[in-house]
Amino acid sequence: MKKHGKLVITFATAKIRGEDGQQETHYLFYDGETISGTVNVALKKANQKLEHQGIRIEFIGQIEVYYDRGNQQDFISLTKDLARPGELTQNSSFHFEFHNVEKPYESYMGINVKLRYFLRVTIVRRITDITREMDLIVHTLSSYPDADSNLKMDVGIEDCLHIEFEYNKSRYHLQDVIVGKIYFVLVRIKIKHMEITIIKSETVGSGPNAAKETDSVAKFEIMDGAPVRGMGRKPHSKIEVPDGVILIGESIPIRLFLAGHDLAPTMRDVGKKFSVRYLLNLVLVDEEDRRYFKQQV
Repeated sequence: MKKHGKLVITFATAKIRGEDGQQETHYLFYDGETISGTVNVALKKANQKLEHQGIRIEFIGQIEVYYDRGNQQDFISLTKDLARPGELTQNSSFHFEFHNVEKPYESYMGINVKLRYFLRVTIVRRITDITREMDLIVHTLSSYPDADSNLKMDVGIEDCLHIEFEYNKSRYHLQDVIVGKIYFVLVRIKIKHMEITIIKSETVGSGPNAAKETDSVAKFEIMDGAPVRGMGRKPHSKIEVPDGVILIGESIPIRLFLAGHDLAPTMRDVGKKFSVRYLLNLVLVDEEDRRYFKQQV
């Protein structure tokens, strides 16, 4: 007999950080995609009957604030009946399909809030319902004009320190590379250390009762010590600083790779519940451990 090949169908998956901080893997969907599958109900024993008042499946998009867990907000709630009231006498399968489902927001697991999508199957019974949930991950796709202005900032202390830094654009995707340059206009202090930190700022609620949390999600060491005129300058290089040096026009190129860091898209007033934004924080430390910093949204 001729051998037949083996056909395997796989679905795209993605990872998200769970409430316990561990990475979880779930099936991945996009806005407008159809969600379909099969619910399998297996009886525990042969010749067993399972009486029920109906079987249904729900697709739910939900925002939950951790300090107010009894007040979830469902921004999507779709229901399909799989079986009318009756009894199951054998293992059974039920196909379902939610056609072209709108999924307006990105899945998100934050410090004080989470936004999740999940399927919930319920076998309705007279005493206790049987339920099972399965989480899904949703990614949203966005497009922006090619033209994007660069970012320019400066940090300084009068007659002591003046540093300008420039990034090549104002929007970055999660696998992007931040390219820029730091210019030393005036340096009359001994710089011991300089770094750029990506800070995630999460705000839940609004007004005086808003809960705001910040988290450092990535840190890039730029240099130890200030650059000296005429010496080779590379990111992460360690350079000695002579006393009383005043530098004009010195610069350090920067390339910061975002891939591999725990980043999510910027979110603005999602469901009128929360917002997420990112800031670039330039930090300088002098020999007396004084810190100078500048943030840019």
